[in-house]
Amino acid sequence: MTALPPCPACGSAFTYEDRATLVCPECGHEWSAADTAATEPDAVFRDANGNPLQDGDTVTVIKDLKVKGSSLVVKVGTRVKNIRLVEGDHDIDCKIDGIGAMKLKSAFVKKA
Repeated sequence: MTALPPCPACGSAFTYEDRATLVCPECGHEWSAADTAATEPDAVFRDANGNPLQDGDTVTVIKDLKVKGSSLVVKVGTRVKNIRLVEGDHDIDCKIDGIGAMKLKSAFVKKA
């Protein structure tokens, strides 16, 4: 069984095929499978200022961030080198000096 894409209108995962079209049972939106393949964008990660991020970039933290499960804090202005972008809520994998491996949200960093 192939995985069908979610509905572009409402994001529902319960889409189904009806001949050459895909249908969303929750909102009633219909679209063709060819349109989905052609318009599916690559993930673009952006920092707090809207600049695109890439693997290997250096970023600066723009807000004090508490480290969950410890009393450590990543301070404003901390430079993080050689980031790796991943899918998910916390979309930056990195290693911070003095703290170790962490995941950060791109909304709390700016490109250096």
